[in-house]
Amino acid sequence: MSSTGIPLDTAAIISTVLEGILYGFSLMMFGGTMWALSYRRHKRDINRLMMAIAFLLLILSTIHIIVNIKRLVDGLVTYRDIGPLVFFADVAQETFVFKNAVYSLQTLLGDGVVIYRCYVVWQSFWVILLPLMLWCSVATAAVGSVYSVSQATVNSGNIFFKETGQWITAFFAFTLTTNLLGSGLLAYRIWTINRNTGTLRSTRSTTMPIVRVLMDAAILYSVTLFTALVCFVCGNNGQYVVLDMITPIISIAFYMVLIRVGISKNARNSPTTVRSGENSQTLQSSQQYPLQPVQVHISQFTERNKDPTNGPPSRASQDASLKGDLDA
Repeated sequence: MSSTGIPLDTAAIISTVLEGILYGFSLMMFGGTMWALSYRRHKRDINRLMMAIAFLLLILSTIHIIVNIKRLVDGLVTYRDIGPLVFFADVAQETFVFKNAVYSLQTLLGDGVVIYRCYVVWQSFWVILLPLMLWCSVATAAVGSVYSVSQATVNSGNIFFKETGQWITAFFAFTLTTNLLGSGLLAYRIWTINRNTGTLRSTRSTTMPIVRVLMDAAILYSVTLFTALVCFVCGNNGQYVVLDMITPIISIAFYMVLIRVGISKNARNSPTTVRSGENSQTLQSSQQYPLQPVQVHISQFTERNKDPTNGPPSRASQDASLKGDLDA
């Protein structure tokens, strides 16, 4: 299958420039994520798992853009005698195989975080069974695509040929489905809990903004993946541009959720935040003895609904539980 669209050297330049812009934006959001995970928190309260994942995403994004810059220099300067089009068309190049392996690892990491959050919020293995199976399919397709590209010969060097194309198409399709399903389950769970508590309390919920951020992150990532899939199926070289943009977008989608959760938790834990109508004595007391974050598990909310002797949980307690789960 022959490729169409923009020339490969042009695609390499555009993809590197756009990836660099998005990488800079992800660096800024990484700083915001570190603040969200550590601001006004004791060391024992810092979620080291999320912090480690944030650092790992940053490292993978950095490696990917460095390799992309090296490929651009190699194609346009170092190996210009053989021609940029010939160089960039060779998918068996070590740098091309390596950067696709890095992208595959980052995709698996991002999808794994979404599934993990689903499990923490739902507290049910059966709910995440299908997303987990899809994640295993993503891993299989990733290994198959990287291996097939590394084994490409002169006759099958085009990435759109059957030997490589079938694995890459499956990889895009599986990761897109995994992301949509996992994000949908997560948002639905938060929305239903917010709706149930909304019928019992008139206090405004602080979890709906988090739902909107979750959906925005899922839409951003899914639209980019879908565009890459369409370009690849159509044999358009634009998929190289979109593919390099996905790497920092994965980090951005991860960071934006943690930043929004962190802002909400820090605002809730602020000792100067009071409701309208409180007198100065209550304000002074709240400043001297600030409330600590309420950690209530979602399963407790379900069990208390079953017990008619207990009153319904407050919206503040439920919102605190959801924020703690999403931060986990």
